[in-house]
Amino acid sequence: MKIGIDAIAFDVANLHLPIKTLAEARHIEPEKLEKGLGLLKMTLPDAHQDTVVFGANALTKLIADNAIDLSGIARLYVGTESGIDNSKPVASYLSQLMEQKFGENTLLECDAVDFTFACIGAVDALHNCFDFIRLNPTKKAIVVATDIAKYDLGSSGEYTQGAGAVALLVCADPRIIALDKEWTVSNKGVFDFFKPYRKLSKFRIMGSDDNPEWFGNLESEVEIHKDQPVFDGQYSNQCYTDRTREAYFSLKKVTNFSGTLYDSWSDIIMHLPYAFQGRRMLTEIFAMDDENNTIDPDNPDYSAKLKDLAKSDAYRDFVTRKLQPAELASSLIGNLYTGSIFMGLLSALCDAYRNERNISGTKFGFLAYGSGSKSKVFQGEIQPNWVAAIADVKLFERLADSEEIDFQTYEQLHKKELRSSVRSPKNEWVLDRIEQDHPNLIGARYYKWID
Repeated sequence: MKIGIDAIAFDVANLHLPIKTLAEARHIEPEKLEKGLGLLKMTLPDAHQDTVVFGANALTKLIADNAIDLSGIARLYVGTESGIDNSKPVASYLSQLMEQKFGENTLLECDAVDFTFACIGAVDALHNCFDFIRLNPTKKAIVVATDIAKYDLGSSGEYTQGAGAVALLVCADPRIIALDKEWTVSNKGVFDFFKPYRKLSKFRIMGSDDNPEWFGNLESEVEIHKDQPVFDGQYSNQCYTDRTREAYFSLKKVTNFSGTLYDSWSDIIMHLPYAFQGRRMLTEIFAMDDENNTIDPDNPDYSAKLKDLAKSDAYRDFVTRKLQPAELASSLIGNLYTGSIFMGLLSALCDAYRNERNISGTKFGFLAYGSGSKSKVFQGEIQPNWVAAIADVKLFERLADSEEIDFQTYEQLHKKELRSSVRSPKNEWVLDRIEQDHPNLIGARYYKWID
């Protein structure tokens, strides 16, 4: 029995800042970001958009475009690291909005939950749903990866921002890709990237040691939510490399694969915080799993030799054939956190479709990573009906419709200073209001569909 991804839909922010504009404003050489990291555009949420909006838009498209009967959906699992509530999951909001649009109680018997492990959360959700369908082959599940990647203004991560969502239908006899049952993991608890609870002394706010009540806060410290992470870029890159390498060779071991595993994959799909991240992280695996490898990890010049390898014709050809198709969308969108790896899959599929590349029967390799840190490596075979399943997705056409904004508007959006939308919403969900007065509903978020 084959189990995998039957349909894909997406939604991304329809506003973007050209990377060149950001580079010039930050006094960075544009070519360093464009040609060095593969960045061309950075998408940004409009005033009416949040994590729920992106997830709901992608999910609505998945349901409508594929005529999905929601009564047959047993699980609605969300991967995100941009949750909007410490108790109520994004999945709960999405099930509520889908019933609002497609009918009351249509998801009443559907399980719903969020998965959080940095950028690998949606892969965890997919893994869980894959195992569920193996045990319940007549059931179907939906995975939604939805996130907003936001970094501090002027920080080293600022140019890797992005926003959007990808929704996947998971079932038996899938049209797009059938996933193998072996999934390998490398996990180690570290602080390479995280979003901690932050606290501010009330004395610093009010200048008083009396601990007066402040907007309902009776504690002497006020907790502050911040979307931007604490991170160490170089250390995170090393963790990405280490976990991915460990999980990759674990997969090779459990599948008893002889030879070079990546040679068996027509395309390699990786988590891409920026478009060229994968190609920068994969040189070690490329060297170590090559039977002709002469680079010794114990050699003092190991790092230098890997850098030389990255510039070789052999590695550049490898990147062009196996990595580049998945990078194309990332260059135009930016980082989608949990959605990044699945946007890479969609990018590779849509690129093969528009170039009439026959990938039926070929294997795709997936190298997922989430800070904190964990990697999962798995593979799947492209199915004969993949073209029909993605022909109407129109990924690159949609990305071409993105509206360019100037640097001032970007900073206003980042600081949440704009109260009205830059681009009028149409045929999409919007954040309508956040309750401020009703004592039993303070902070409740309400959404509506705009035709």
